[in-house]
Amino acid sequence: MTLPPELSAAVAPQHLLTDPDTVRPYLHDEAEWAAYGAAVAVVRPGSTAEVAAVVKACAAHGIPVVTRGAGTGLSGGANAVDGCVVLSTERMREIVETNPAERIAVVQPGVVNDDLRAAAAEQGLWYPPDPASAPWSTIGGNVATNAGGLCCVKYGVTRDYVLALEFVTAAGEVVRVGRRTAKGVAGYDLVGLLVGSEGTLGVVTEVTVRLRPLRTTIPRTVVGFFDTLAAAGEAVGRVTAAGLQPAAFELIDRVCLQAINEWKQADLPASSAALLLAQTDLPEPAAEQEAAAIHAEFEAAGATEAIMSTDPVEAEALFEARRLAYPGLEQRGEAMLTEDVCLPRGKLAEMLGRLEEIAAKHETKIATVAHAGDGNLHPLLLTKHGDEPAKLRAQAAFDEIVDTALALGGTVTGEHGVGLLKLDGMRRELGPGVVALQRAVKQALDPQGILNPGKMVG
Repeated sequence: MTLPPELSAAVAPQHLLTDPDTVRPYLHDEAEWAAYGAAVAVVRPGSTAEVAAVVKACAAHGIPVVTRGAGTGLSGGANAVDGCVVLSTERMREIVETNPAERIAVVQPGVVNDDLRAAAAEQGLWYPPDPASAPWSTIGGNVATNAGGLCCVKYGVTRDYVLALEFVTAAGEVVRVGRRTAKGVAGYDLVGLLVGSEGTLGVVTEVTVRLRPLRTTIPRTVVGFFDTLAAAGEAVGRVTAAGLQPAAFELIDRVCLQAINEWKQADLPASSAALLLAQTDLPEPAAEQEAAAIHAEFEAAGATEAIMSTDPVEAEALFEARRLAYPGLEQRGEAMLTEDVCLPRGKLAEMLGRLEEIAAKHETKIATVAHAGDGNLHPLLLTKHGDEPAKLRAQAAFDEIVDTALALGGTVTGEHGVGLLKLDGMRRELGPGVVALQRAVKQALDPQGILNPGKMVG
């Protein structure tokens, strides 16, 4: 395909990639088995004006545009379609402003999550959303999927922190939505609409986020060891029912702990079926009281052991293990299909028990990590590369996990997004009436259907 001259003129030649070998790494994210197509080019704009020029050129010629951040997604949301242009935001990495007085930051979409957090910390401020991919994932990608993380149980997800967006429409126009003020209800919440839309409604070029004061308390951590996943789920339900609100509340199962031990030569406790990590960041003496109450609920749920700690080094090692679960399993060299269901917390124990049944039924190894305090489970289905029967069993297990989550009143995705892997599940969850409404929104904002086609509403 001959590229339109307007597209070739939109960015400098070194930022317009057409060689197949150079283009290939940009064609898909980290989702196992999610289909992807052949892009005609990758463009790497460095400014809003260049993004607008790229989209306008593509709109004029009906060329699909798939926006990509760091490619760390797990649902196929950034996967190329045949004949598309992949628009990479990797060069748009400027932290435009940090404003301690207003407690906001303004960043381009290619800024890495951890880099924003570090810049905020220099001003005595904190950006809470912290997905496990925070050292690599970008704010633009976090906005696209409404990413959460370890702190979201108490402090919320990306949508709770995005105040304003600059984005390029499907026609190539630059618009701003939202506000810099603490409050504002002028018009529809278009910021909320764009967050989580996976690049299907516009190409985000700047993000204004709210910040919080940097935490200064020394956290207390409670670790609980459980013989079954269901018992760990029961503990989560008890903590929630007691009105306790840990700042982080995570689950790691034995398979994940063993993988991290093998990879990092760590000495993590891997004899139990699962461990729960709960951390309180309240000031003393409230922190001690909350930690003691969580400890009591762990024991009441049948923990074989429960430990309270104020050692920040020990606590950070355990939470780092939670962040390393996915890459640790990757080191085993197996294919990995990642789930992202979210349950009412009162149903978590039942769902965790069902996971063990589904694994046995489909003869599929399932490792599980979870933002337990949110009821957000990430079962990881593991198979050997090239084992087609095992792949089919894993896909069947994947579908049954989705069906089970829906039957228990849950949702098919808590933070990874719909992408390609969850399209069917989303349709079942929402029903035809709501899907039609979403398609109407898509049609209104992208009448040609060029922005990330095939995602979200199909």
